[in-house]
Amino acid sequence: MAELLYRLGRGSARHARAVVAAWFAVLIAAGVAFVVAGGTLASSFSIPDTPTGKVTDRLEEKLPSASGGTGTIVLSTQDGSAFTDEQRAAIADLVAEASDSPEVEEVVDPFAAQEQLDQQRQQVEDGRAQLEQGRAQLADGQAQLDAGAAQLEAGAAQLDAAQAQLDAARQQAEAAGAPIQVTAQLDAQQAQLDAQQAAVDAQLAVVAEQQATIDAGTAEIEAQEPQLEAGAELLEMSDQIRLVSADGSAAVAPVTFTVPQMELAQESKDALVAVFTDAPVDGVDVDFSAEIAGGVPELLGAGEVIGVVVAGIVLVVMLGTFVAAGLPILTALVGVGIGALGAMSLSGVVEMVSVTPILGVMLGLAVGIDYSLFIVNRHRRQLKQGYDVDESVGLANGTSGNAVVFAGATVLIALLALNVTGIPFLGLMGTVGAFCVLVAVLIAVTMTPALLRLLGMRVLSRKERATLASRDPDADTAPAPLPGKPLRPMSTLGAVARALLSVVALVVVALPATELRLGLPDGSSEPHDSTQYRAYSTVAERFGEGQNGTLLVVAELPEAPAEGEETAVQAAVGRQVFEQDDVVAVAPIGTSDDGRTVAFQVIPAEGPTSESTEELVHTLRGLTLDGGVTIGVAGQASGNIDVSDTLADSLPTYLAVVVGLSLLILIVVFRSLFVPLIATLGFILSFFAALGGVVAIYQWGWLSGVFGVENPGPVLNFLPTVLVGILFGLAMDYMLFLGSGMREAYAHGAPARLAVVQGVRAGRSVVTAAAIIMISVFGGFVFSHSAMIRPIGFALAFGVLVDAFVVRMVLIPALMHLAGDGAWWLPRWLGRVLPDVDVEGAALERRHPHEHEVAMAAETAAPR
Repeated sequence: MAELLYRLGRGSARHARAVVAAWFAVLIAAGVAFVVAGGTLASSFSIPDTPTGKVTDRLEEKLPSASGGTGTIVLSTQDGSAFTDEQRAAIADLVAEASDSPEVEEVVDPFAAQEQLDQQRQQVEDGRAQLEQGRAQLADGQAQLDAGAAQLEAGAAQLDAAQAQLDAARQQAEAAGAPIQVTAQLDAQQAQLDAQQAAVDAQLAVVAEQQATIDAGTAEIEAQEPQLEAGAELLEMSDQIRLVSADGSAAVAPVTFTVPQMELAQESKDALVAVFTDAPVDGVDVDFSAEIAGGVPELLGAGEVIGVVVAGIVLVVMLGTFVAAGLPILTALVGVGIGALGAMSLSGVVEMVSVTPILGVMLGLAVGIDYSLFIVNRHRRQLKQGYDVDESVGLANGTSGNAVVFAGATVLIALLALNVTGIPFLGLMGTVGAFCVLVAVLIAVTMTPALLRLLGMRVLSRKERATLASRDPDADTAPAPLPGKPLRPMSTLGAVARALLSVVALVVVALPATELRLGLPDGSSEPHDSTQYRAYSTVAERFGEGQNGTLLVVAELPEAPAEGEETAVQAAVGRQVFEQDDVVAVAPIGTSDDGRTVAFQVIPAEGPTSESTEELVHTLRGLTLDGGVTIGVAGQASGNIDVSDTLADSLPTYLAVVVGLSLLILIVVFRSLFVPLIATLGFILSFFAALGGVVAIYQWGWLSGVFGVENPGPVLNFLPTVLVGILFGLAMDYMLFLGSGMREAYAHGAPARLAVVQGVRAGRSVVTAAAIIMISVFGGFVFSHSAMIRPIGFALAFGVLVDAFVVRMVLIPALMHLAGDGAWWLPRWLGRVLPDVDVEGAALERRHPHEHEVAMAAETAAPR
């Protein structure tokens, strides 16, 4: 590899203008490809086959109207008073216009919907009152009827007694042979009794008819009561769901899209926003939830530019000339342009989240500057030793370029390994990052040599060129050794102290990582001057924080409800959901055509990223309802929780893959078992220390004012996984440049403990500069306007800081000192199997010695 890179460097130098022109042509082609084929970047995340995804797929089949993405438009009066009739009318017109926007299913007029909801509640109350009134009237009628029936029964009893007396008198008259007059008198009395009996029977018939009427009324009330009570119960459970605040000064207009959130085009969101911003309503502020206003963050903002400027200052200090300092930045910018534009040109055919190209920019800038710096630094050192430009370019590319290729390969492999997580958006993120790193490596070993050839001796400062010009060409061109104390190994006691202090410090910093909570940023995490934050805070203050984290609960019934029982069934299911802790409100929002799938809107007590909401989602999924009803949970908050759970489950596997990869690579490079072991353990400490710093600042809120954390919350759910891949690759870079120097010194006969000091002395300046540049570039993203980018930038910057200056420069040398010769022990059988990887290109230097070295060798070999 070193010989190949040597030839590649010489070839690039010979055709310098063509190489530079070719790379700029590739940059232009990538830009054209982006303009022609670039698509939309998504601002939300999804993973297939999660519980939320399965419920959403079910809804697309059974209830398509409830399966699309959602968002919220928040309206509030500027003076805090209630909306006027004119403002309501103007908002209603805008809502009607917005409903015709692309990919918009419906925008709800909050005032009309709230009025309808209030009317429904009033109708239920009126129905209840009418039912109670009817029940009271029936009770009064029943009482009167019972009293009349009692009177009739008493009269009937009197008639029965009179009939008995008459019958007895008739028997006596017949026995005594009473005259006809007596018999006629008895017949007259009988006729009178019969008439009275007939009158009583008629009245009893009327009473029976009235009783039947009352019974029918009672039955009707009893039939209506369950449905009415079920409707009342549903309205009672949804009492906390409002579209207009109680004081009338704020309103929310829910938006339903025709496509899932991940598939929603940025143009559609922009068109929706334009409806309300192009024709503002006097005295009304309009804000949009993160689902609508969350656009694609800038690839390079002010913070990122400052990071590049700081990196430039470091380069100037290290290299001593603006020309040499500008070269790594130029090559890095070209590489970033090609990598980012090339990746984004695929966004038209690949579902890509907005943070993906930004991660590529972050990596491309950092490694692009560093990789070019390694070659430039080696080239400058060789020029000062008397090498001519062409010879130095080839040798620098074959030696430092070889280390760059190997270091880049470790980063590339670690990023590509993100695909083993099985999470599509994360795998794509790793692939794009790997592509940007690959471009940075290719530019470093081709464009950098070409530019070095074009610059010639101008990569040295004027003072350095003057010193070189004044040197006697016939004299020994090897640089004189710098004056100073001779190198000595560190003391064993000092090594023990350094190791213990380093480990204790890293463990203490890593402790907050034990409290890690994963999630996605919501509106509360956005800058306070953003529309997303204003929308979130307005809803939380006027409607309750849970309205920002609405859940979609879908119930699957074993069979369709009987006609007339739909409301009662909805109430029964809703009641069981409403009884769960941290549920504020429940309301049915749709039923499938077959009646077996019912969707509910559920309002939790707290926001979408709270622990209570996360627990509620898991509780609802484990809930067993009466009658064999099964439920699932979907919605934006539920989807984010599922993404976080899936990422947390995949992290140990990915970490194990990376740790195993680290051990294998370092065993091959250093031909040792101890060095790879401590290097990998050091990486693990760096990872958890970086994670601990992220938790302390972004989750707990420590130093929140310094880092602009306005609302601490869960850590970005894919950050730990991405951090593993990137930090591993960078840690291996520093280990290579320091460890290879130790190995080379040991191989040349230096005692093991002295070789440690020599290796650190040889590599610390370039590693320090590279680490500061990395920290500067990553640190620039800490102050990005995007809530997702800030913690990534901090994690990488802090991780590099810890790994470079604590693990690689303090802990590893101390452990190497304590191990002594045992640090380089390798079983013989393994040594025969392993390939001999010459990372530093020492063999190349022997094959292409400097002209002065050749002359000295010839003079030594000549006979005297």
